[in-house]
Amino acid sequence: MPPGQWLAPENSVDIKKAVITAAGRHQAALPLQTLVDRDGTEKPALRILLEEIREAGIDDVCVVVRRGDVEAYRRAVGVHGSRLHLVEQDEPLGYGHAVWCARDFTALNPFLLLVSDHLYVSRSREGCARQLVGIASQESCAVSAVQATHESKLPFYGALGGRLVPGRPGLYQVEQLLEKPTPTEAEQSLIVPGLRAGYYLCFFGMHVLTPLVMQLLAEDLQHSDPGARVQLTGALARLANQERYLAAELAGRRYDIGVKYGFLNAQLALALEGRDQNEVLSGLVELLATRGP
Repeated sequence: MPPGQWLAPENSVDIKKAVITAAGRHQAALPLQTLVDRDGTEKPALRILLEEIREAGIDDVCVVVRRGDVEAYRRAVGVHGSRLHLVEQDEPLGYGHAVWCARDFTALNPFLLLVSDHLYVSRSREGCARQLVGIASQESCAVSAVQATHESKLPFYGALGGRLVPGRPGLYQVEQLLEKPTPTEAEQSLIVPGLRAGYYLCFFGMHVLTPLVMQLLAEDLQHSDPGARVQLTGALARLANQERYLAAELAGRRYDIGVKYGFLNAQLALALEGRDQNEVLSGLVELLATRGP
């Protein structure tokens, strides 16, 4: 597939499909757990993600799940379940393989990709997904959302190095990618001018990708050993050498609900941005005031 084939007329990108991966061994049950959203309503994390996607103008969504999880996911989204495409990953062969499982759904279209164990809280009137889709549409290329992250968190994320796009604060031309690098590897290969010492640009769990990614993943699967895990980062590293590929810092933060206290932090972030903010703040103040020595 030649670079540029995915572009819509007039050099703009119309992104109408989204993929959520939820097939990881430690990930599958997380999107089914319930939180109180900003509107004060209890919802499974999956529904919060779906609403984030739909706020970005995308209604056609595919969720990649483990074998046997289809019905549990349909129940979790209730009335939205009939509109959802659910694809099973038959074997746990890595994040890249999970993305590749949605190849028939995405076909020759660009698509928004989210992981199911992250939630997002925007500091803007626009949700994080809407911000990213807007940047990708404007720039007509693949764009990964990133967040400046302390080196102590590098074991949890893919990270990248690059250079600022002239005149575009928070937008970077991607030059190097590593999956969960050590601090030494990051210091040697992933320097980004302007970041504080000890911080690196790590993936946000949200990308807009081109159809070329599916081709690159297919090549990785073809050349990997039987049963080997295929990661997305390797395909993205090769994408950066074949197409224009950017990274963008968004007005918002990701919350990884798969780590220790992840649900607690995500719930607090949602509550402090929601309609019950004052009640939550009062409760926190009271809790802190009554703590023993």
